[in-house]
Amino acid sequence: MATLETSFAGLKLKNPVIVSSSGLTDSAEKNKKLCEAGAGAIVLKSLFEEQILMETDKAQDAYASPEGSDYMAAYIRQHRLSEYVALIAESKKRCDIPIIASINCYDDAQWVDFAKQIEQAGADALEINILALQSDPQYAYGSFEQRHIDILKHVKNTVGIPVIMKLGDNLTNPVALIEQLYANGAAAVVLFNRFYQPDIDIEKMEQSACNVFSTEADLPKALRWTGIASAAVPRMDYALSGGVHTPEAVVKAILAGASAVEVCSSIYRQGPAVIGEYCGFLRQWMERKGMESIAQFKGRLNRGDAKGASTFERTQFLKYFAAHE
Repeated sequence: MATLETSFAGLKLKNPVIVSSSGLTDSAEKNKKLCEAGAGAIVLKSLFEEQILMETDKAQDAYASPEGSDYMAAYIRQHRLSEYVALIAESKKRCDIPIIASINCYDDAQWVDFAKQIEQAGADALEINILALQSDPQYAYGSFEQRHIDILKHVKNTVGIPVIMKLGDNLTNPVALIEQLYANGAAAVVLFNRFYQPDIDIEKMEQSACNVFSTEADLPKALRWTGIASAAVPRMDYALSGGVHTPEAVVKAILAGASAVEVCSSIYRQGPAVIGEYCGFLRQWMERKGMESIAQFKGRLNRGDAKGASTFERTQFLKYFAAHE
């Protein structure tokens, strides 16, 4: 029988389906149900630097004295971290699969100390999200990528657990950054994080939020860069995130070079049972193709394949439209 076991970021997973960071993973009880549904690993809901800073700013505004403001700011930071540490510890008690902590940040001022406490709480790995738009007219080219490297270095100097970098898709050359992340100790990368999607309500004439869920249309972008990066930096582990809405997408991700997939929107829409459906399909496909392990076909159709460069690096539709006159 085909085995679904895979290795990701130095962790042994019973299957490649990871539940990604979201409201699905914000309590130990929810995580227990996801574990029972067959998840290979769980990424806890992120600890957001931006949210902590907003809360501390509000608290500081309420106090006239600098001493009172500083006290409240420190209290809020520690309270949020204490809640998160408790989530890690309780999830580890209830789940027998890897529990991956997640922090969402845009500088490295607070995260070194936070990362250490996260490790001490028992997290099996730490996923770092550095998600921000670069819109400053005075932006220095490359500084956003360097911020990833700097934060990774500081965290790696503090913790011994695997550090996973979840990248946004707003990078000029993800492969060049991935090469540097590998050189500085990243255990894996996830392609890609999902931005908040804005919209405009034309009747109310105000900004609004677009659909928060991904769609199948998001899959090709992640497939492209997984296929390119896994061939260019093969020693790095990859997880594909975004657009995994069918069991076939799991197979595609592995063929492109991913060791695992992160799933969120499809679980919101279909429930935890979808995890078992994806794993069942994957096993059936492997047995039908004579595959006994994930390693046998991981990356078989990445850019290193004879047709990979044409498939993954093509940016124009000329060939397609030439055949559809």
